[in-house]
Amino acid sequence: MAVLEQLGFMLVFLAVGAAARSVSLLTERRTKTLTAVAFYVALPALIFTSTFDRPLRELISPALLVGLWIVIGATAAVGWVVHRRRANDARRSVAIVQSYHGNMGFLGLPLVAATLGGEATAVASVVLGLGALTHVPATVFTLIRINDSDASLSGELRALATNPVLISLAAGIAASVGGLGVPAVAVAGLDAVSTLALPLALLCVGAKLDTGLSLSALRPATGVVLLKVVWMPVLGWAVFSALSLGPTALSAAVIMFGSPTAVSTYVYTSELGGDAAFASMNVVVTTVASLGTLSGLVWLFG
Repeated sequence: MAVLEQLGFMLVFLAVGAAARSVSLLTERRTKTLTAVAFYVALPALIFTSTFDRPLRELISPALLVGLWIVIGATAAVGWVVHRRRANDARRSVAIVQSYHGNMGFLGLPLVAATLGGEATAVASVVLGLGALTHVPATVFTLIRINDSDASLSGELRALATNPVLISLAAGIAASVGGLGVPAVAVAGLDAVSTLALPLALLCVGAKLDTGLSLSALRPATGVVLLKVVWMPVLGWAVFSALSLGPTALSAAVIMFGSPTAVSTYVYTSELGGDAAFASMNVVVTTVASLGTLSGLVWLFG
């Protein structure tokens, strides 16, 4: 029942976002504003409140680190093989990066927080931070390498220093290691703000969904969908089980890996010579497909 309620919750907010866009209530400018609030305010609040009062050993373990890099690396490698026969480099590069680069922040972490509790949210926050440190360099390098882009890899990576996900995660871990006390009033306020993460993310995703895609237009996205929302969580379960990761951390990591393709991949694609239209379609299709797969993962691991 809880899974059905969560699925219903997600569908309602996605539908509200799509409906608000159709009646021009959520314009492009307003959607960007909501996205900024979610990314720069609600998500950092969720990350900090889930990590600042937990021992470091509960947040980071060798099994989590090794498993994360194995899953991302293996999925990227499989993506290179599966998509090697794409018609052109611009589309091939997009298919590869969108097969492993997930929307862990906007959908993965808020969903874990809403369904698995505080300990799982803390682990998921670490997965998100480590994922960002891994995804961004890999994605930028792949797009530049395949498309012969003139963009600077170092310039793109410098933006990571101001990423609110990494800043809030570093602050939470520093507070945990240093034993810093956070006033109860501040914690209560941040907790209240953090509850907005999932609703805001769903509204923004719904406002960006393109519901006019034909079935024939969706076929090129099949490989990306299968790798991102089916292969990656299954591989994550197999790898983390083999590494004997604890059940709570395993559940959090698998759901994080089951998140759809990140919207940011469209931005990188547009800047670095990829097929932007194809990238946009993959974001939409993986997001819709993940509603079913994530519900199944929550039911299995929740």
